[in-house]
Amino acid sequence: MKSAGILAVLLLIGAPVEAPPRESALVVEAGGLARRQLVAVGRDLVVNGEALDGVAAVNGSVRINGVVRGDVIALGGDVAVAGRARVDGDIFVLGGQLIAEGGSVIAGRSVSYPTISGAWLVLLEGPSLGLSAFSRVLLGAKLAMLAAWLLWSVLVMASSGREMLSASSAVRSEPLRMFVVGLGTVLSLFLTALFFSALASSVVGIPLLFLVVILMVLFKLWGSVAVFHAAGTWLCRGLRGRSSHVNAAVIGLLALGAIKLLPWLGTWVWTVVTLLGVGCAVATKFGRREPWFEPALSGELE
Repeated sequence: MKSAGILAVLLLIGAPVEAPPRESALVVEAGGLARRQLVAVGRDLVVNGEALDGVAAVNGSVRINGVVRGDVIALGGDVAVAGRARVDGDIFVLGGQLIAEGGSVIAGRSVSYPTISGAWLVLLEGPSLGLSAFSRVLLGAKLAMLAAWLLWSVLVMASSGREMLSASSAVRSEPLRMFVVGLGTVLSLFLTALFFSALASSVVGIPLLFLVVILMVLFKLWGSVAVFHAAGTWLCRGLRGRSSHVNAAVIGLLALGAIKLLPWLGTWVWTVVTLLGVGCAVATKFGRREPWFEPALSGELE
């Protein structure tokens, strides 16, 4: 059951890709203060000073020599907490190790899953099967996927245009927040799937596992259209004539689709699209801008 569950999740999130050359690390110097979330993509992140919010590294490691008031997330890298360093939130590590030196303080939970493949980078974009990036099979598959995205985008914009515009606005106004929410959601759903596959019985665990997979796919499919619209709106901002909302979504999809055909860069860009899409779907409740759960009523009902 455990291997089947992990296989289902790995099929959901894709296949490994070749790592690019490492860029210089994102560093918060000693005495420095980061007031907002920090996200390092394709490079390491080092906190020598203080971060008031969460920090994350995608395909990179995190080194904490100072203080982090929020959560620490590393996907495809390690997390090292030096002696006398402090993390007030939780630490999640996928594809790496958690190293806490003597004297360090971690106030929240610590989750480390070092053996996971680098497959999460692709996030539903499908395995390349070792083919050349410009092979006919792979290019044909990508073009077919873009055609499916085009049809899906038109249908979603036609059926839930108002909610989609609200989600698109959230992507344009708070892209970093949407990215972090999406990253946290993908991580949470992945850990939930591992829990169901490892601890739940086969009768109960399999339906729950596939429920998590379906939920992840739903977030991605709906939210990605909002990202297409946000990208298209940004690209059309200088045009004199006002483009329709459907046209904006199509323009954004075509622009991102052209990038998708490029090796490595396309994978990275569409990974960001996925995380932004999942984040805006969750943060805006599919564009409805209302809480997921109503607060409990207190007092007597009149």
